[in-house]
Amino acid sequence: MGLAELTIDNVRCLEHAELTLHPHRNLIWGGNGSGKTSLLEALFLLGRGRSFRTRNSERLVRYQQCELVVFGRTSDRPARSLGVRVSRAAGGTVARISGETAASLTELSQAFPVQVIDPGIHQLVEAGGHRRRRWLDWAVFHVEPSSFADHWARYTRALKQRNAALKGASAQAAVWDPELARLGELISEARRHLLEQLEPHWRVVVKSLTGLEVDLHYARGWPKEEPLAEALKDSFVRDRLRGVTHVGPHRGDVVVRVHGRAAREVLSRGQQKLVAISMTLAQHYLLRDAGCPAATLLLDDPAAELDHEHLGLFIERVNELPCQLVLTSLQPDFAAFGTPDRMFHVEQGRVHS
Repeated sequence: MGLAELTIDNVRCLEHAELTLHPHRNLIWGGNGSGKTSLLEALFLLGRGRSFRTRNSERLVRYQQCELVVFGRTSDRPARSLGVRVSRAAGGTVARISGETAASLTELSQAFPVQVIDPGIHQLVEAGGHRRRRWLDWAVFHVEPSSFADHWARYTRALKQRNAALKGASAQAAVWDPELARLGELISEARRHLLEQLEPHWRVVVKSLTGLEVDLHYARGWPKEEPLAEALKDSFVRDRLRGVTHVGPHRGDVVVRVHGRAAREVLSRGQQKLVAISMTLAQHYLLRDAGCPAATLLLDDPAAELDHEHLGLFIERVNELPCQLVLTSLQPDFAAFGTPDRMFHVEQGRVHS
């Protein structure tokens, strides 16, 4: 699976662009600030309903414009049309899949799976747990698409209701505990099982790219010695005082350790980037072996902060994946990942095939 056609209106510096993508290697080249990364953001938006650079999608809307629209058509048969509209006036994001309004932005991931490796990917190791939860849940969603998406949507609704009750009539907050506990346990078990499945791929990839023994461990978001129902009871007084639920899978994390120590404390930024790249590529190998559709892989300035040796190892791993690649470069003769099947030149917000 991949994307065959892409149409962009008012995404950052891009006023309008139309691209016909190749199912294999696509190269986008141009100078700094020309709009290369904005193209990748538009692609990512079609598969995730958000950007990989900002949590506020309204920031993607071109200056002095009211909204952006991104449209795409998948390369599978039968092809599916995807559309995302972000409006400043309406203050939200609306997605359509094959002409129907999506009930949730997560439906985009099933229609067009996409991953990105960009210069800021080291934050997957260095930053807070929300990035690693998102990384983990994306893979769980593809391995268990129906059950996990349903459990997470229902858990999120119950969590919002409990938090609202904690801020108001706090005595009613405990009404939501049985539902939170049941769904939270299911979500946590699905995450734990996914990491277990990922382990053999992870070991091979991270060892080949870094030469290090790096461990991934799932911290479920509440004390491991008790069920979530008990943890919610134990935390109730603190929750009521602060008006927020402190335990549950929404507080979970994937702990990255090297020789028992937090990876962000002992690894250089370059090493963190290689570990984060390994986390992303390991998911691709897992989905391939699980029979899931191959995700499109976006590579934004893939040579940044990698020396010649590690770039070569990275290229070797990526070229083993049977997936659509879309990568950016400052120069048109960038052939590190093989000769591009299709090239696009971006200059001053304009795209030329």
